[in-house]
Amino acid sequence: MSKHEEVIRYISNLSVGAKISVRTIASLLNISEGTAYRAIKECEERGIVTTIPRIGTIRIEKVEKKNKEVLTFGEIVGIVDGNIAAGKNGIHKKLEHFIIGAMTPEAIEEYITPGSLFIAGNREEVQELALVNDCGIIITGGFKCSDKIKRLADYNEMPVICTLYDTFTVASMINKAIWENTVKKEIILIEDIMDYEYPYLKTDDTVSSWRKLIESTSQVEFPVVNDQMKFMGLITLKELKSNLSEDMQIEKLMRKNVTTLEPTTTVAYAAHVIEGEGVQFCPVVDNKRFVGSVKRGDIIKALKHAARQPKIEENIENIVLKKFKYAWEGEQMHFYGRVTSEMIDPIGTASWSALNMLISTMALICLNEEDSISLFVDNISTYFMKPVQIDTDIDAYVNIIDRGKTFCKVMGRSFCKVEIVMYDGKKDLIAKSFVSAKVTRK
Repeated sequence: MSKHEEVIRYISNLSVGAKISVRTIASLLNISEGTAYRAIKECEERGIVTTIPRIGTIRIEKVEKKNKEVLTFGEIVGIVDGNIAAGKNGIHKKLEHFIIGAMTPEAIEEYITPGSLFIAGNREEVQELALVNDCGIIITGGFKCSDKIKRLADYNEMPVICTLYDTFTVASMINKAIWENTVKKEIILIEDIMDYEYPYLKTDDTVSSWRKLIESTSQVEFPVVNDQMKFMGLITLKELKSNLSEDMQIEKLMRKNVTTLEPTTTVAYAAHVIEGEGVQFCPVVDNKRFVGSVKRGDIIKALKHAARQPKIEENIENIVLKKFKYAWEGEQMHFYGRVTSEMIDPIGTASWSALNMLISTMALICLNEEDSISLFVDNISTYFMKPVQIDTDIDAYVNIIDRGKTFCKVMGRSFCKVEIVMYDGKKDLIAKSFVSAKVTRK
Protein backbone atom coordinates (compact mmCIF):
# COMPACT_ATOMS: atom_id res chain seq x y z
CA MET A 1 0.00 0.00 0.00
CA SER A 2 1.37 3.43 -0.96
CA LYS A 3 1.69 6.29 1.55
CA HIS A 4 -1.07 8.14 -0.29
CA GLU A 5 -3.51 5.23 0.11
CA GLU A 6 -2.45 4.80 3.73
CA VAL A 7 -3.47 8.39 4.51
CA ILE A 8 -6.83 7.97 2.75
CA ARG A 9 -7.54 4.79 4.73
CA TYR A 10 -6.55 6.53 7.97
CA ILE A 11 -8.91 9.45 7.29
CA SER A 12 -11.72 7.11 6.23
CA ASN A 13 -11.50 5.35 9.61
CA LEU A 14 -11.73 8.57 11.63
CA SER A 15 -14.98 9.27 13.45
CA VAL A 16 -17.36 11.82 11.92
CA GLY A 17 -16.56 15.28 13.26
CA ALA A 18 -12.85 14.61 13.86
CA LYS A 19 -10.60 17.53 12.95
CA ILE A 20 -7.90 16.94 10.34
CA SER A 21 -4.73 18.90 9.66
CA VAL A 22 -1.82 18.38 7.29
CA ARG A 23 0.78 18.77 10.02
CA THR A 24 -0.91 16.35 12.43
CA ILE A 25 -1.36 13.59 9.83
CA ALA A 26 2.19 14.03 8.55
CA SER A 27 3.51 13.65 12.10
CA LEU A 28 1.30 10.67 13.03
CA LEU A 29 2.01 8.67 9.87
CA ASN A 30 5.62 9.80 9.47
CA ILE A 31 5.13 11.16 5.97
CA SER A 32 5.80 14.47 4.21
CA GLU A 33 3.30 17.31 4.51
CA GLY A 34 2.96 17.32 0.71
CA THR A 35 1.76 13.69 0.72
CA ALA A 36 -0.67 14.44 3.54
CA TYR A 37 -2.03 17.50 1.74
CA ARG A 38 -2.65 15.62 -1.53
CA ALA A 39 -4.41 12.78 0.29
CA ILE A 40 -6.66 15.21 2.20
CA LYS A 41 -7.58 16.92 -1.07
CA GLU A 42 -8.55 13.57 -2.60
CA CYS A 43 -10.67 12.78 0.47
CA GLU A 44 -12.39 16.14 -0.05
CA GLU A 45 -13.10 15.20 -3.68
CA ARG A 46 -14.55 11.88 -2.47
CA GLY A 47 -16.87 13.78 -0.13
CA ILE A 48 -15.62 12.39 3.20
CA VAL A 49 -13.97 15.58 4.51
CA THR A 50 -14.85 19.24 4.19
CA THR A 51 -13.23 22.56 5.06
CA ILE A 52 -15.34 25.03 7.04
CA PRO A 53 -14.29 28.68 7.42
CA ARG A 54 -12.87 29.50 10.87
CA ILE A 55 -13.23 25.84 11.87
CA GLY A 56 -10.83 23.90 9.67
CA THR A 57 -11.01 20.54 7.91
CA ILE A 58 -13.19 17.86 9.51
CA ARG A 59 -14.32 14.31 8.75
CA ILE A 60 -17.95 14.16 7.55
CA GLU A 61 -20.44 11.56 6.38
CA LYS A 62 -20.37 11.10 2.64
CA VAL A 63 -23.42 12.82 1.18
CA GLU A 64 -25.49 10.34 -0.80
CA LYS A 65 -26.17 11.04 -4.44
CA LYS A 66 -29.45 12.76 -5.12
CA ASN A 67 -29.58 14.04 -1.55
CA LYS A 68 -27.89 17.33 -2.30
CA GLU A 69 -30.76 19.43 -1.00
CA VAL A 70 -29.59 18.54 2.54
CA LEU A 71 -27.29 21.16 4.05
CA THR A 72 -25.00 20.83 7.04
CA PHE A 73 -24.65 23.38 9.81
CA GLY A 74 -21.11 24.01 8.55
CA GLU A 75 -22.44 25.04 5.14
CA ILE A 76 -24.90 27.39 6.84
CA VAL A 77 -21.96 29.24 8.42
CA GLY A 78 -20.66 30.16 4.97
CA ILE A 79 -24.11 30.98 3.59
CA VAL A 80 -24.93 33.55 6.31
CA ASP A 81 -21.32 34.72 6.68
CA GLY A 82 -21.46 33.80 10.36
CA ASN A 83 -19.11 32.51 13.01
CA ILE A 84 -19.36 29.59 15.43
CA ALA A 85 -19.89 30.80 19.00
CA ALA A 86 -20.19 27.29 20.52
CA GLY A 87 -21.04 23.66 19.71
CA LYS A 88 -18.25 23.19 17.16
CA ASN A 89 -18.41 19.39 17.48
CA GLY A 90 -21.85 19.40 15.86
CA ILE A 91 -20.94 21.50 12.85
CA HIS A 92 -20.89 18.45 10.53
CA LYS A 93 -24.49 17.44 11.34
CA LYS A 94 -27.20 17.67 8.67
CA LEU A 95 -29.89 20.31 8.78
CA GLU A 96 -33.40 18.84 8.54
CA HIS A 97 -35.26 22.14 8.24
CA PHE A 98 -35.20 25.62 9.75
CA ILE A 99 -37.60 27.40 12.10
CA ILE A 100 -38.03 31.11 12.83
CA GLY A 101 -38.53 31.57 16.56
CA ALA A 102 -40.88 34.58 16.47
CA MET A 103 -43.29 33.30 19.15
CA THR A 104 -43.48 32.50 22.84
CA PRO A 105 -41.54 29.51 24.25
CA GLU A 106 -44.82 27.70 24.94
CA ALA A 107 -45.93 28.01 21.30
CA ILE A 108 -42.48 27.13 19.95
CA GLU A 109 -42.47 23.67 21.54
CA GLU A 110 -45.08 22.51 19.05
CA TYR A 111 -42.77 23.20 16.09
CA ILE A 112 -39.41 22.04 17.44
CA THR A 113 -38.00 18.80 16.04
CA PRO A 114 -34.47 17.45 16.61
CA GLY A 115 -31.92 18.36 13.95
CA SER A 116 -33.62 21.63 13.04
CA LEU A 117 -31.95 25.03 12.76
CA PHE A 118 -33.58 27.63 14.96
CA ILE A 119 -33.34 31.27 13.81
CA ALA A 120 -33.60 33.49 16.86
CA GLY A 121 -32.57 36.89 18.14
CA ASN A 122 -31.27 37.59 21.65
CA ARG A 123 -34.05 35.72 23.54
CA GLU A 124 -32.09 33.40 25.79
CA GLU A 125 -35.09 31.29 26.88
CA VAL A 126 -35.81 30.45 23.23
CA GLN A 127 -32.15 29.63 22.56
CA GLU A 128 -32.05 27.31 25.57
CA LEU A 129 -35.27 25.57 24.53
CA ALA A 130 -33.86 24.90 21.05
CA LEU A 131 -30.59 23.44 22.34
CA VAL A 132 -32.33 21.21 24.87
CA ASN A 133 -34.33 19.76 21.97
CA ASP A 134 -31.18 19.06 19.89
CA CYS A 135 -31.58 22.00 17.53
CA GLY A 136 -28.86 24.28 16.24
CA ILE A 137 -29.21 28.05 16.58
CA ILE A 138 -28.55 31.11 14.45
CA ILE A 139 -28.46 34.29 16.49
CA THR A 140 -29.26 37.15 14.10
CA GLY A 141 -28.74 40.91 14.29
CA GLY A 142 -25.15 40.73 15.54
CA PHE A 143 -26.22 39.66 19.07
CA LYS A 144 -23.95 37.47 21.21
CA CYS A 145 -24.87 34.46 23.32
CA SER A 146 -24.28 34.04 27.04
CA ASP A 147 -21.79 31.67 28.66
CA LYS A 148 -24.70 29.52 29.81
CA ILE A 149 -25.86 29.02 26.20
CA LYS A 150 -22.29 28.26 25.11
CA ARG A 151 -21.89 25.56 27.75
CA LEU A 152 -25.24 24.00 26.80
CA ALA A 153 -24.33 24.04 23.09
CA ASP A 154 -20.97 22.38 23.74
CA TYR A 155 -22.59 19.75 25.97
CA ASN A 156 -25.29 18.87 23.40
CA GLU A 157 -22.87 19.22 20.46
CA MET A 158 -25.26 21.50 18.60
CA PRO A 159 -23.81 24.63 16.97
CA VAL A 160 -24.60 28.23 17.84
CA ILE A 161 -23.98 30.49 14.81
CA CYS A 162 -23.86 34.27 15.13
CA THR A 163 -24.46 36.56 12.12
CA LEU A 164 -24.87 40.27 11.51
CA TYR A 165 -27.83 39.76 9.16
CA ASP A 166 -31.45 40.16 10.28
CA THR A 167 -33.85 37.21 10.55
CA PHE A 168 -35.63 37.81 7.25
CA THR A 169 -32.36 38.02 5.30
CA VAL A 170 -31.00 34.86 6.95
CA ALA A 171 -34.18 32.90 6.19
CA SER A 172 -34.08 34.10 2.57
CA MET A 173 -30.43 33.08 2.21
CA ILE A 174 -31.03 29.58 3.56
CA ASN A 175 -34.18 29.10 1.50
CA LYS A 176 -32.30 30.15 -1.66
CA ALA A 177 -29.46 27.71 -0.89
CA ILE A 178 -31.92 24.83 -0.38
CA TRP A 179 -33.70 25.71 -3.63
CA GLU A 180 -30.43 25.84 -5.59
CA ASN A 181 -29.40 22.45 -4.23
CA THR A 182 -32.81 21.05 -5.15
CA VAL A 183 -32.24 22.21 -8.74
CA LYS A 184 -28.86 20.45 -8.76
CA LYS A 185 -30.50 17.32 -7.38
CA GLU A 186 -32.82 17.10 -10.39
CA ILE A 187 -29.97 17.25 -12.93
CA ILE A 188 -28.96 13.77 -14.09
CA LEU A 189 -25.23 13.12 -13.84
CA ILE A 190 -23.07 10.40 -15.33
CA GLU A 191 -22.63 8.89 -11.84
CA ASP A 192 -26.39 8.25 -11.79
CA ILE A 193 -26.38 6.06 -14.91
CA MET A 194 -22.84 4.66 -15.21
CA ASP A 195 -21.93 0.98 -14.88
CA TYR A 196 -19.75 0.70 -11.77
CA GLU A 197 -18.97 -2.99 -12.41
CA TYR A 198 -17.83 -2.74 -16.02
CA PRO A 199 -14.97 -5.20 -16.76
CA TYR A 200 -11.47 -3.90 -17.44
CA LEU A 201 -7.99 -5.11 -18.28
CA LYS A 202 -4.64 -4.28 -16.73
CA THR A 203 -1.60 -3.10 -18.63
CA ASP A 204 0.29 -6.34 -17.98
CA ASP A 205 -2.60 -8.58 -19.12
CA THR A 206 -2.04 -10.52 -22.32
CA VAL A 207 -3.94 -10.99 -25.57
CA SER A 208 -4.99 -14.40 -24.27
CA SER A 209 -6.62 -12.79 -21.21
CA TRP A 210 -8.30 -10.30 -23.49
CA ARG A 211 -9.87 -13.00 -25.66
CA LYS A 212 -11.17 -14.82 -22.58
CA LEU A 213 -12.73 -11.58 -21.25
CA ILE A 214 -14.51 -11.00 -24.57
CA GLU A 215 -15.96 -14.52 -24.46
CA SER A 216 -17.06 -14.30 -20.81
CA THR A 217 -18.61 -10.83 -20.92
CA SER A 218 -19.74 -10.42 -24.57
CA GLN A 219 -18.28 -6.89 -24.43
CA VAL A 220 -15.96 -5.61 -27.15
CA GLU A 221 -14.44 -2.47 -25.59
CA PHE A 222 -12.40 -2.54 -22.41
CA PRO A 223 -10.67 0.18 -20.38
CA VAL A 224 -7.04 -0.55 -19.47
CA VAL A 225 -5.75 0.39 -16.01
CA ASN A 226 -2.55 -0.01 -13.99
CA ASP A 227 -2.21 -1.56 -10.51
CA GLN A 228 -3.47 1.67 -8.88
CA MET A 229 -6.61 1.66 -11.11
CA LYS A 230 -5.31 4.70 -13.01
CA PHE A 231 -6.89 4.84 -16.45
CA MET A 232 -4.25 4.20 -19.12
CA GLY A 233 -6.16 3.61 -22.36
CA LEU A 234 -8.83 1.67 -24.25
CA ILE A 235 -8.71 -1.51 -26.30
CA THR A 236 -11.35 -2.57 -28.82
CA LEU A 237 -11.92 -5.16 -31.53
CA LYS A 238 -10.10 -2.88 -33.97
CA GLU A 239 -6.84 -3.80 -32.23
CA LEU A 240 -7.61 -7.53 -32.21
CA LYS A 241 -5.84 -9.17 -35.16
CA SER A 242 -5.39 -12.82 -36.02
CA ASN A 243 -1.60 -12.66 -36.13
CA LEU A 244 -1.16 -11.31 -32.61
CA SER A 245 0.93 -13.29 -30.15
CA GLU A 246 -1.16 -14.64 -27.27
CA ASP A 247 1.56 -13.53 -24.83
CA MET A 248 1.70 -9.91 -26.05
CA GLN A 249 0.82 -7.38 -23.34
CA ILE A 250 -2.28 -5.22 -23.72
CA GLU A 251 -0.26 -2.07 -22.98
CA LYS A 252 1.41 -2.38 -26.41
CA LEU A 253 -1.90 -2.51 -28.26
CA MET A 254 -4.21 -0.10 -26.42
CA ARG A 255 -5.20 3.36 -27.64
CA LYS A 256 -4.04 6.11 -25.27
CA ASN A 257 -5.82 9.11 -26.76
CA VAL A 258 -9.34 8.30 -25.53
CA THR A 259 -12.37 10.45 -24.73
CA THR A 260 -13.37 10.07 -21.06
CA LEU A 261 -16.08 11.50 -18.82
CA GLU A 262 -16.17 12.36 -15.11
CA PRO A 263 -18.86 11.12 -12.69
CA THR A 264 -20.06 14.70 -12.09
CA THR A 265 -20.49 15.45 -15.82
CA THR A 266 -24.12 16.14 -16.70
CA VAL A 267 -25.83 13.73 -19.06
CA ALA A 268 -26.70 16.64 -21.39
CA TYR A 269 -23.04 17.63 -21.73
CA ALA A 270 -22.01 13.99 -22.12
CA ALA A 271 -24.44 13.68 -25.06
CA HIS A 272 -22.74 16.66 -26.67
CA VAL A 273 -19.33 14.98 -26.17
CA ILE A 274 -20.29 11.60 -27.61
CA GLU A 275 -21.97 13.22 -30.59
CA GLY A 276 -18.95 15.41 -31.26
CA GLU A 277 -16.51 12.50 -30.96
CA GLY A 278 -18.75 9.95 -32.65
CA VAL A 279 -18.20 7.32 -29.94
CA GLN A 280 -20.52 4.65 -28.56
CA PHE A 281 -18.69 4.00 -25.27
CA CYS A 282 -16.91 6.20 -22.73
CA PRO A 283 -14.80 5.22 -19.71
CA VAL A 284 -15.62 7.23 -16.58
CA VAL A 285 -12.58 8.58 -14.75
CA ASP A 286 -12.47 10.24 -11.32
CA ASN A 287 -9.19 11.96 -10.45
CA LYS A 288 -7.46 9.82 -13.15
CA ARG A 289 -8.84 6.61 -11.62
CA PHE A 290 -11.15 4.36 -13.65
CA VAL A 291 -14.48 4.06 -11.81
CA GLY A 292 -16.90 2.77 -14.43
CA SER A 293 -18.25 3.26 -17.93
CA VAL A 294 -21.23 4.60 -19.80
CA LYS A 295 -22.65 3.74 -23.22
CA ARG A 296 -24.26 6.02 -25.76
CA GLY A 297 -27.57 4.20 -25.40
CA ASP A 298 -27.60 4.80 -21.62
CA ILE A 299 -27.10 8.54 -22.16
CA ILE A 300 -29.89 8.76 -24.74
CA LYS A 301 -32.22 6.80 -22.46
CA ALA A 302 -31.45 9.19 -19.57
CA LEU A 303 -32.15 12.22 -21.77
CA LYS A 304 -35.52 10.78 -22.78
CA HIS A 305 -36.33 10.14 -19.11
CA ALA A 306 -35.34 13.70 -18.14
CA ALA A 307 -37.50 15.14 -20.92
CA ARG A 308 -40.58 13.44 -19.44
CA GLN A 309 -40.02 14.79 -15.92
CA PRO A 310 -41.70 17.95 -14.56
CA LYS A 311 -39.32 20.92 -14.66
CA ILE A 312 -38.61 23.67 -12.14
CA GLU A 313 -40.21 26.74 -13.64
CA GLU A 314 -38.06 29.51 -12.24
CA ASN A 315 -35.20 29.64 -14.74
CA ILE A 316 -34.61 32.55 -17.09
CA GLU A 317 -36.06 30.82 -20.16
CA ASN A 318 -39.30 29.89 -18.42
CA ILE A 319 -39.67 33.35 -16.87
CA VAL A 320 -39.42 34.95 -20.32
CA LEU A 321 -41.56 32.33 -22.08
CA LYS A 322 -44.39 32.81 -19.58
CA LYS A 323 -45.28 35.90 -21.59
CA PHE A 324 -45.41 33.98 -24.87
CA LYS A 325 -47.89 31.56 -26.42
CA TYR A 326 -47.55 29.51 -29.55
CA ALA A 327 -49.59 27.49 -32.04
CA TRP A 328 -49.14 25.80 -35.40
CA GLU A 329 -50.36 27.79 -38.38
CA GLY A 330 -50.05 25.50 -41.37
CA GLU A 331 -46.42 24.48 -41.79
CA GLN A 332 -45.04 27.11 -39.42
CA MET A 333 -45.22 27.69 -35.67
CA HIS A 334 -46.41 31.12 -34.54
CA PHE A 335 -45.11 32.58 -31.25
CA TYR A 336 -46.69 35.73 -29.85
CA GLY A 337 -46.04 37.61 -26.63
CA ARG A 338 -44.49 40.69 -25.09
CA VAL A 339 -40.98 41.89 -24.20
CA THR A 340 -40.57 41.50 -20.43
CA SER A 341 -38.42 43.41 -17.94
CA GLU A 342 -36.13 40.35 -17.62
CA MET A 343 -35.08 40.83 -21.26
CA ILE A 344 -34.15 44.50 -20.98
CA ASP A 345 -30.57 45.86 -21.05
CA PRO A 346 -29.40 48.96 -19.05
CA ILE A 347 -30.60 51.41 -21.74
CA GLY A 348 -34.16 50.04 -21.82
CA THR A 349 -34.22 47.88 -24.95
CA ALA A 350 -34.30 44.11 -25.31
CA SER A 351 -30.72 42.82 -25.13
CA TRP A 352 -29.26 40.83 -28.01
CA SER A 353 -28.46 37.93 -25.69
CA ALA A 354 -32.06 37.77 -24.43
CA LEU A 355 -33.49 37.84 -27.96
CA ASN A 356 -31.00 35.18 -29.07
CA MET A 357 -32.04 33.01 -26.12
CA LEU A 358 -35.69 33.52 -27.07
CA ILE A 359 -35.02 32.66 -30.72
CA SER A 360 -33.04 29.49 -29.95
CA THR A 361 -35.72 28.35 -27.47
CA MET A 362 -38.46 28.90 -30.04
CA ALA A 363 -36.48 26.82 -32.54
CA LEU A 364 -36.06 23.93 -30.09
CA ILE A 365 -39.73 24.00 -29.07
CA CYS A 366 -40.75 23.79 -32.72
CA LEU A 367 -38.33 20.94 -33.45
CA ASN A 368 -39.32 19.03 -30.33
CA GLU A 369 -42.89 19.14 -31.55
CA GLU A 370 -41.56 17.10 -34.46
CA ASP A 371 -40.73 14.28 -32.01
CA SER A 372 -36.93 14.39 -32.08
CA ILE A 373 -35.23 12.52 -29.25
CA SER A 374 -32.77 15.18 -28.16
CA LEU A 375 -31.55 18.45 -29.65
CA PHE A 376 -28.59 20.75 -29.11
CA VAL A 377 -28.19 24.14 -30.80
CA ASP A 378 -25.11 23.84 -33.01
CA ASN A 379 -25.12 27.22 -34.73
CA ILE A 380 -27.25 30.37 -34.73
CA SER A 381 -26.97 33.29 -37.14
CA THR A 382 -29.14 36.28 -36.25
CA TYR A 383 -29.60 39.56 -38.13
CA PHE A 384 -31.15 42.28 -35.96
CA MET A 385 -32.97 45.00 -37.87
CA LYS A 386 -34.10 47.33 -35.09
CA PRO A 387 -34.05 47.70 -31.27
CA VAL A 388 -37.06 46.55 -29.26
CA GLN A 389 -38.30 48.37 -26.16
CA ILE A 390 -40.10 47.00 -23.12
CA ASP A 391 -43.77 45.99 -23.46
CA THR A 392 -43.44 45.65 -27.23
CA ASP A 393 -45.68 42.96 -28.70
CA ILE A 394 -43.76 40.35 -30.68
CA ASP A 395 -44.82 37.87 -33.35
CA ALA A 396 -42.30 35.23 -34.40
CA TYR A 397 -42.75 32.61 -37.10
CA VAL A 398 -40.67 29.43 -37.08
CA ASN A 399 -40.22 27.45 -40.29
CA ILE A 400 -38.39 24.11 -40.43
CA ILE A 401 -36.11 24.18 -43.49
CA ASP A 402 -34.44 20.79 -42.98
CA ARG A 403 -35.90 18.16 -40.64
CA GLY A 404 -32.60 16.28 -40.28
CA LYS A 405 -33.73 13.00 -41.79
CA THR A 406 -30.36 12.38 -43.48
CA PHE A 407 -27.62 11.14 -41.18
CA CYS A 408 -23.96 12.07 -41.43
CA LYS A 409 -22.37 8.74 -42.33
CA VAL A 410 -19.05 9.54 -40.67
CA MET A 411 -20.28 10.68 -37.25
CA GLY A 412 -23.71 9.01 -37.19
CA ARG A 413 -25.70 12.16 -36.53
CA SER A 414 -28.02 14.58 -38.32
CA PHE A 415 -28.87 18.28 -38.22
CA CYS A 416 -32.14 20.21 -38.31
CA LYS A 417 -32.29 23.72 -39.75
CA VAL A 418 -34.84 26.35 -38.82
CA GLU A 419 -35.62 29.86 -40.03
CA ILE A 420 -37.17 32.36 -37.59
CA VAL A 421 -38.62 35.72 -38.56
CA MET A 422 -39.62 38.14 -35.78
CA TYR A 423 -41.93 41.20 -36.09
CA ASP A 424 -43.14 43.86 -33.66
CA GLY A 425 -46.78 44.87 -33.10
CA LYS A 426 -46.67 47.13 -36.18
CA LYS A 427 -45.48 44.21 -38.35
CA ASP A 428 -42.06 45.83 -38.77
CA LEU A 429 -39.20 43.35 -39.09
CA ILE A 430 -37.20 43.00 -35.86
CA ALA A 431 -34.90 40.07 -36.56
CA LYS A 432 -34.28 37.15 -38.87
CA SER A 433 -32.39 34.05 -37.74
CA PHE A 434 -31.18 30.70 -38.98
CA VAL A 435 -30.67 28.00 -36.34
CA SER A 436 -28.91 24.68 -36.85
CA ALA A 437 -29.58 22.02 -34.19
CA LYS A 438 -27.78 18.72 -33.73
CA VAL A 439 -30.11 15.72 -33.41
CA THR A 440 -29.12 12.92 -31.03
CA ARG A 441 -30.63 9.59 -32.00
CA LYS A 442 -30.15 6.13 -30.59
